[in-house]
Amino acid sequence: MSNPILQLLVLAGIAIFVMLRLKNVLGTRDGFEPPKVENPAPDSGPARFEVIEGSAQEQDHDILDHVDAGSPAATALAQMKQAEPDFAVGEFLGGARQAYEMILMAFERGDISEVRPFLAAPVAEAFQSVIDQREAAGQTVEAQYLGTRETTLAGAEFDRTTGEAEVSVRFLAELIVATRDADGNVVEGDPKASRKQKDTWTFARAMGTDDPNWQLVATG
Repeated sequence: MSNPILQLLVLAGIAIFVMLRLKNVLGTRDGFEPPKVENPAPDSGPARFEVIEGSAQEQDHDILDHVDAGSPAATALAQMKQAEPDFAVGEFLGGARQAYEMILMAFERGDISEVRPFLAAPVAEAFQSVIDQREAAGQTVEAQYLGTRETTLAGAEFDRTTGEAEVSVRFLAELIVATRDADGNVVEGDPKASRKQKDTWTFARAMGTDDPNWQLVATG
């Protein structure tokens, strides 16, 4: 083989190697940068967004550890990360688990004043209404939280126009709860036996804002 042909083949091999290396580096980057154009042209913007979003889902195990790739929830979570790159699903679920215990026990004990900043107005009003009914009936609640057995992401939605994010979380908790009447008689629950409680709570927040707190907007 002549020397010029050999040199050409070597150069071609080097070029292919460099291209593959660039592809690998770009393909394994965590997350993705927000688009620089807020209102992309209709013919190019959505297609570009879908490519970035799909790539992020394929690489982002923080999302895929909790939802299926390509699912509506995965798409919403990827959009949340686009709006706020510091957002992490795992950290959110850890905070949601702590919030669940704190809010639930405040409700059971009849004083939600300390957790009210984490409650949307309709939820706070509903909780307070039940607390007021108990007080009017002379009832008191004894509650002991034994632990959260499961915390699972149940759904996610994101409004790209308003930046409003909603994440639903399914909890399985174990606790001891007993309600007593004015005479001290148990009218509900058992002060000596634990029970399992399942709840699905939805938290909401405007992504990309200075306020880091999520609010409980729905219970079920």
